[in-house]
Formats: sequence, structure tokens, C-alpha cells
Amino acid sequence: MKTMQATDAKNRFGEMLDDAATEPVLIQKNGRDVAVVMSRAEYDKHFNTASKKELVRQYHEESIKRFGKLYKALAE
Repeated sequence: MKTMQATDAKNRFGEMLDDAATEPVLIQKNGRDVAVVMSRAEYDKHFNTASKKELVRQYHEESIKRFGKLYKALAE
């Protein structure tokens, strides 16, 4: 991950966007990490994965409610 100071990110905004197309860019201000700039594709990948995990969790809970007794009987 590339790191840029906030002032550099502001002054070289286009360069920062070009860099973010290939890897996330960490923005620091006064030595503190304050933001990460990433491509839209990387953002979508991250958040779509999170929502898939949420769907799996939801389907699992629904399955337990609906078929819990059957699962217990099969386990015995």
C-alpha cells in the first residue's frame, strides 16, 4: 500500500487517483493514518464480499430455524 501525506495527496490529486487504480493509497496527516483511497473495483470487491458473508449467515440462521429438529435427529 502506498502512503501519501495529506498535503501531497491534495497537490498531486491526479497522481493519487492513478496510484489508487492499482493499489490502495493510505493518506496520513500529522503522522496519523486518516483515510484510504482505493479504486471502485476494489471497493466493490470488498463490500460485495461482506454482503455475501451476511447472506450466508442469514441463510444459515433461517435453515436452523426451519430444519433444526431434523439436523439434531440426523446428528444422533
